[in-house]
Amino acid sequence: MLDDAADEAVEEEPIKQRKNGLYPGVSDELAESMKSGWADTELRGLEPIAQAGQTAARRAALSARFPGDRLVVPAGNLKTRSNDTEYPFRASVEYAYLTGNLTEDGVLVMEPTADGHKATIYLLPRSDRENGEFWLSGQGELWVGRRHSLTEAGQLYGIPASDVRELTAALKEATGPVRVVRGHDAGIEAALTDKVTAERDEELRVFLSEARLVKDEFEAGELQKAVDSTVRGFEDVVKILDKAEATSERYIEGTFFLRARVEGNDIGYGSICAAGPHACTLHWVRNDGPVRSGDLLLLDAGVETHTLYTADVTRTLPVDGTYTEIQKKIYDAVYEAQEAGIAAVRPGAKYRDFHDAAQHVLAEKIVEWGLVEGPVERVLELGLQRRWTLHGTGHMLGMDVHDCAAARTETYVEGTLEPGMCLTVEPGLYFQADDLTVPEEYRGIGVRIEDDILVTEDGNRNLSEGLPRRSDEVEEWMAALKG
Repeated sequence: MLDDAADEAVEEEPIKQRKNGLYPGVSDELAESMKSGWADTELRGLEPIAQAGQTAARRAALSARFPGDRLVVPAGNLKTRSNDTEYPFRASVEYAYLTGNLTEDGVLVMEPTADGHKATIYLLPRSDRENGEFWLSGQGELWVGRRHSLTEAGQLYGIPASDVRELTAALKEATGPVRVVRGHDAGIEAALTDKVTAERDEELRVFLSEARLVKDEFEAGELQKAVDSTVRGFEDVVKILDKAEATSERYIEGTFFLRARVEGNDIGYGSICAAGPHACTLHWVRNDGPVRSGDLLLLDAGVETHTLYTADVTRTLPVDGTYTEIQKKIYDAVYEAQEAGIAAVRPGAKYRDFHDAAQHVLAEKIVEWGLVEGPVERVLELGLQRRWTLHGTGHMLGMDVHDCAAARTETYVEGTLEPGMCLTVEPGLYFQADDLTVPEEYRGIGVRIEDDILVTEDGNRNLSEGLPRRSDEVEEWMAALKG
């Protein structure tokens, strides 16, 4: 990787210093040369982003909820990965949800007016050709790429844009009640430290989380797009299982990641590529273990779209294409539990209903298999099935893989399902390799089946139905892909 241009120039001797001393080691002649001779690249007449109508409606709802308050929603800043390199930037969900902009250092400010709020998006403008920032700064245009001008940004996002470098001073002088989404931009929070309270800011965060519980038409489309790419990623993995056997789980991880980067922004979360007994570790993301014929592969992965909506899908596949008798027995039990869970997803149902339905089936199975003493109601009351089921049966899905996490309990896990909500249904059974309470043939087998379910007006739609779930259909699908 190249070092900063200014640092390189300092090492060149002898060389004239710029008179203003801003960039030592850069001659006056070079500085003047770099100011001119560049074509006009301003983009004119830009069409608004696809979700501009939806983001405007979201801001209107936010305005109605907090009349008279100044609302500050930062995108966040780059975070150091190592020394002078940064992690790839991902805008805060709240900011992206309200603006559609995904660039670092941005801030949405909604100033109260007599009839609502005036929204302004504060961004870094185009690199300045006069002061040399565009080629001498590590964040300049020739180093990291062209930024939109403020005029271009205003056209794209449907929000007037201003220079974010002027915002901190303006916020320090602001009067009246202020709310800020915390945890994304320490500089913005410092400028508001004497104007905000934790309680008021939490109310803002909770509102924006609950606003995302019901997806609009654009969001449902993005989730379907994420799932469709994910389906293709799973197909990619099946086709290379022989190469994974010759290497490790990392080959599976890399194969899925390629699809995510080609068709989307990234993976929505760390891919779980768990072969053999690793499938019993719920968040196995080391992905450094062997892939062996005769074992199962639990693949839990999702593509994230360019607008930051993610899929979250799991399939448990026989590496060699055929389930053994005991693998099929456990897999079919989980499939039956998932079927019961999906059937419970409908408008007007309690959120917990799909979990309860799936858990009831799994409790029946472990009683039937003699792993615990019944009756089933006793097992469920005492939670005895959780030794092998471990986790909840699903969660909300959207711009975060575990979406709407700041929503209140009464509106989320104790709430009622509505059309437009999207959630996962993902029961599992996990028999640890060292679990002496189960027959030896069970040990080291972990199975999870997960689909992304959209609540509709008359029931639900399985967004990930493009991937087979029934054990015999999985085997047929794998055989066809392997040729």
